[in-house]
Amino acid sequence: MLTSTFENLLNRGLPRSPRARQLLATLSGRSVALVVPDIARLRLTSTGQTLAVTRDDAPADATLTGGMLSLLALAGDSAQAVVQRGDVAISGDSDVAQRFRELMQLLRPDPEEELSLLIGDVPAHQLARLARLGTSLGVRAADTTLRNLAEYLGHERGDLVSRNEGEQFLRGVDAVREGVDRLQARLDLLARRRGAP
Repeated sequence: MLTSTFENLLNRGLPRSPRARQLLATLSGRSVALVVPDIARLRLTSTGQTLAVTRDDAPADATLTGGMLSLLALAGDSAQAVVQRGDVAISGDSDVAQRFRELMQLLRPDPEEELSLLIGDVPAHQLARLARLGTSLGVRAADTTLRNLAEYLGHERGDLVSRNEGEQFLRGVDAVREGVDRLQARLDLLARRRGAP
């Protein structure tokens, strides 16, 4: 049930994207496995015309292993960062994995569009707008909380130093280090002049 829903969701985006259809044709017969350890393993296979999603242990050309959110993030704009952080491990043919990742980005469903199929355009738009507003408020609240916490720890408790104080301290450390280096060079020069080793 879940696999067929996921398959339909992905294949619904094919008519909108010529590049996705081209990628699908070049990947014909190739597959990638998405593995969430101890939870699920899905295998996406290109038939050349559509994308087939199955839950099996058949071998795949490439395997992506990671947490569910990390695997979902591969279809987003920060895919490279997810891989660099090591949140997702790639094994097998990395070129196939890269092409499937591009395909997933192109076929990424639009939640508002999908919701409009269920409840209509106007309610879907209003719900999506409400969700964006909620997300925006959440981000602003988290940012304000972090700023307030940093200010409290820096000014009230004195546990943190401000950026200016930290930079001033580091400039002072650099100046002392340069002074010590110059002094060491002068001492080495005097020692060479005296003939001492």
